[in-house]
Amino acid sequence: MKDLFGFIDDLYDKADVSDNALSDILTDSYVLKESDQRSLSFSDVDTYLFKSADKKRREVYDTDVYARGLIEISNRCKNNCLYCGIRRGSPVYRYSLSQDEIMDCVRSGHEMGFRTFVLQGGENPGSDRMITELIRRIKSEFPDSAVTLSLGEKTKKIYEEFKQAGADRYLLRHETADKMHYEKLHPDEMSYDNRINCLWTLKELGYQVGAGFMVGSPYQTTGNLISDLRFLKELSPDMVGIGPFIPQHDTPFSGEKAGSLLTTLRCLALIRLMLPHALIPATTALWTIHPKGRDAGLKAGANVIMPNLTPSYARELYNLYDNKKNVKDEAGIRLAGISAKISESGYRLSMDRGDVIRK
Repeated sequence: MKDLFGFIDDLYDKADVSDNALSDILTDSYVLKESDQRSLSFSDVDTYLFKSADKKRREVYDTDVYARGLIEISNRCKNNCLYCGIRRGSPVYRYSLSQDEIMDCVRSGHEMGFRTFVLQGGENPGSDRMITELIRRIKSEFPDSAVTLSLGEKTKKIYEEFKQAGADRYLLRHETADKMHYEKLHPDEMSYDNRINCLWTLKELGYQVGAGFMVGSPYQTTGNLISDLRFLKELSPDMVGIGPFIPQHDTPFSGEKAGSLLTTLRCLALIRLMLPHALIPATTALWTIHPKGRDAGLKAGANVIMPNLTPSYARELYNLYDNKKNVKDEAGIRLAGISAKISESGYRLSMDRGDVIRK
């Protein structure tokens, strides 16, 4: 029987291994100790896994880390997901940025050098017409820039309208590829089948598509994580966003334990080896659970960061989870610091569009 190093080699060479091998890697018994939580000293197996994933990303994307300008356009949402801080039942003060406010964010970001803008918000059907007009405005004024949307489930007709207006990419986390697990995380009115169908529809329409999931969400098992990896392998998305579950105080899951940094990094590395082409962000959630989390994510195969261009007053209201990092810092100040840290880690910050590369 192969050891874990052999399984990792197989993943590197073939981009796939058995479910049993994935389980063995995900459940390896090493646990980060208190000192490791500060210094992030990993086991020999995890070090080998992360170095293998980093080597694979360099084969496709070299040392480039693509910066996306994130604009959180609204915290209004019709859904009542049990884990989310902007769920319908949350007492948070609601806001929606106007088109002009969003365009100001895009102009400011473009001046800083951003060439991809991610418009993220709660699921708000009443804003669909405005979004279509906004996409046209952005593409007209900044034809050199990509527009990525992360606005939840829509009908095929709405997705088509966004695409025709000029949208390039769409991020829609599937959250979990197990229907029973999905139903434990969402209210009855939400449909697992519809979520999955939306992802396939987006691919059919020609978007660069992003999927993803939370690591350590309530009721999650190792089998669920393997199902997530298998679903991603089948979907073959252009982007994959994962991060640790972090509880939010106004949700039914407020008392649940946060996801593991180590398991998140293992999942990230496995995704890089299984989907070498994928654009994978080192998420704010990684940084939130550990001061070196984002850097560790880059070294485990991630190659995207998303500095926040949202006006500061709105950023504080887009509270998906507790203790979110850099809620008040200005994007330009953060970008300079991020660039320096990325260089120190041996990578290069790229402000290009950063489209997917499939070899």
